[in-house]
Amino acid sequence: MKKRIKLFCVAAVCSLTFGVTSCSHFLDRDPQSLVSEKDAFKNFINFQGFTEELYHTIPDFSNGYWTNSWNWGEDEIQSTAQNFHFGVKIENGDFWGWQRNFDGWQAGWMDRNNNSTNDDRFTKSLWGLGWYGIRKANLGLANLDKLTDATQEEKDLIKGQLLFFRGWYHFMFMQYFGGLPYIDKVLPGDEKLTLPRLKYSECADKAAADFREAANLLPTDWDNTTAGKRTLGKNQLRINKIMALGYLGKNYLWAGSPLMNSVSGGGTSYNADYCKKAAEAFGELLKLCESGEAPHKLVPFAQFYTNFYTTGQNWQIPGATEAIFRGPYYGANSSNWGTSKQYSPLIISEGDVKFLPTSNYVNYYGMANGLPIKDITKADPESGYNPEYPWRGRDPRFYNDIVFDGVRMVAGSIPNASEANNRYANLHTGGSYRDIATGSRTGYLLFKFVPRTANKYDQGYGYDKSLHVHLPYMRLADIYLMYAEAAAQGYGSSAGKSTNYSKTSVDAINVIRERAGVGRVDAQFLGSLDKYMEELRRERAVELSFEGHRFNDLRRWLLIAKSPYTLKKSIEFDRATPLDPAKDPKDNRVLNLRESVILERRFTEKHNWLPLKVNDVNLYLEFPQNPGW
Repeated sequence: MKKRIKLFCVAAVCSLTFGVTSCSHFLDRDPQSLVSEKDAFKNFINFQGFTEELYHTIPDFSNGYWTNSWNWGEDEIQSTAQNFHFGVKIENGDFWGWQRNFDGWQAGWMDRNNNSTNDDRFTKSLWGLGWYGIRKANLGLANLDKLTDATQEEKDLIKGQLLFFRGWYHFMFMQYFGGLPYIDKVLPGDEKLTLPRLKYSECADKAAADFREAANLLPTDWDNTTAGKRTLGKNQLRINKIMALGYLGKNYLWAGSPLMNSVSGGGTSYNADYCKKAAEAFGELLKLCESGEAPHKLVPFAQFYTNFYTTGQNWQIPGATEAIFRGPYYGANSSNWGTSKQYSPLIISEGDVKFLPTSNYVNYYGMANGLPIKDITKADPESGYNPEYPWRGRDPRFYNDIVFDGVRMVAGSIPNASEANNRYANLHTGGSYRDIATGSRTGYLLFKFVPRTANKYDQGYGYDKSLHVHLPYMRLADIYLMYAEAAAQGYGSSAGKSTNYSKTSVDAINVIRERAGVGRVDAQFLGSLDKYMEELRRERAVELSFEGHRFNDLRRWLLIAKSPYTLKKSIEFDRATPLDPAKDPKDNRVLNLRESVILERRFTEKHNWLPLKVNDVNLYLEFPQNPGW
C-alpha cells in the first residue's frame, strides 16, 4: 500500500555519499542510489527529495512489531502469556529494557538492531533513526546556501522542515533521558566527542528556537502553497506551522513541569515562565485552527474512532482533521496482523499477547454529569454513582473506549454451539473472558483503537475489511488540554489564559468535554489551583487514555513513584442475575463489587528517567549516566 506522503523525487530521497559514510551502521544503500552533493541540493525538487527521507525515520509505535507496547504508566497491564515487551519489564523496575541488547525479541519501538528508512515497519526505532535524523537535518541546513534554483517559498519550506525534525528528535530524547548535548551542526567523523550534557532547560531553549523558526517559515496548509500544489491533496503528513507550534508549546510545558524544572535548578513545582511561553504557543495554534485558517479541527464524537482507525476505506490513514503529527505507515495491512488482535481475548480472537486497561485507571472515567467517582466501591449521591450499577450514567467516553461485563462482542454467527456463551463479554469474576494468560486480568477490555467486530467470528480484522490502526503522536484535543495546564500553571488559576487567545484554562477543558457530551468542570474545582489540577489531570487521563502519554505525564508530574500511581488493580464482582441479552448491559446489577491489587510497582527517584546506554556514557566524561543507574 502507498504511504500518505507522496515523494517529490525518489532518487534524491537517499542520503548523500558523505552522509552515509559516518552512519553506515544505520542504513544499507544500493551504490546506484547515491547522488552527488551538487545534484541533491541544486533545486527544490531534489532538496525536498533529500529532506523527505526524514519522514521515514519516524517510528510507528503502534505498528512496529507483531504486538505493540506503548502504555507504561498505571493505565495498562499485559496478559501473562509472554513477557518480552518493555511494559512488562517496567513493572519490575527494569528500565534497561528499552535497549536492544536487553530485548532479544527486538519488539520495542525505541531501540532495535537494524534501522533503515525503507518501507519495513520492523526497521524503525527512535534511538537509531533519531540520531541519524538529527545528522541529516544538520546536513541539509549546512547546505541551504547551495539551493539557488528555488523561490523564497521553496527555501522556507526546506529550512522549516529541517529545523522541525532537529527539534523534534531532540525533544523526544529529552523527555525520556533528560538534558543531552544539542547537536546543531554536522559533527566531523574523525574528531573526539566532547560535547557535554546540557541542563534540561538549556536543551529546551535550543529546541524551542528550532520549533519557533520552523513555525515562522512553514505554512498552515501545504495545499495552499505553490510548491504544495505539485502534490495537492497528499500533503497531510508534511510538516506545517501547526505541528511546529504544537511541539513548541509541548517543549515549553515539559520544561516547566515539576520533574524538568527540578533538574534544571528550580524547585519541584511548575516553572511559571515556561508555562506562560507554552500557553502562548498553544494559543497561537488554537486561534489559527478555530478561525479556519488551519485545517485542523476536532472530529464529532460520533466519528471519534477515526482518530485511531479506519475500516472499509482501502486502508485510508486514520487521523481525520484532528491528527496534528503522525508518521507515514509502512504497509497498512500490518495492523491487522497484530495491533487489531491484541485487545480481544483469545477465546474470541487470535494471538496470545493482550493489553488490558487496569481497573484503577478505568475509574478515572467519571460520570456523564462531569463529576468524578470518589470510590468505585461506594455510593456517591453527589455524582450519582451506584456500585450496584457501576456501568450506569458514565462519561460517554467510557462506553466508547471500555468493554465491561455483558457487552455484546460478536455480532454475527458463532458456528460452534458450545462457544455461543462467549458472544457477550463474560468479565465478571470467574467469567470465560477472565483468563490472566490470554484474556482479561482486570475485568475490562480496551476497544478504543479497534471496532467490536475485531474478532475471529466477525473477522473485522480480515484483509477484506481493510482495518487500519495508526495512532498519531499529537492530536488537537491534546493541544487544548496542554493549553489548559500551561495557562493554569502560568497564571495561577483555572481562569488563566494566554495573551493571544480568548479561552481560559477551564474553557479549553470544557471544549473537550462538550465534544464528548460530558458535563462541564464543576464549580467546586475552580477555587483552588491544586484541586483544579486534580480534575485537569483526570480529564487528560480520560481523553488521551492509552495513547502513549501517561508514562511521560506521571514522570514529569513527579508522580510515577508515588501511590496510588504505582498500583495496578482488577475489578471483581458477581452478577446479581443471569445475563439477559435483551437488556442494556449498562443496567445490569452486580454484587460484591471490589478491587484487587494485581501488582505494585516499586519505583524510586531513579525511575524518573530511563538509563542511557553504558557504551554511550563510557565514551567520554562529559556524558554521564542518569542518577541511580
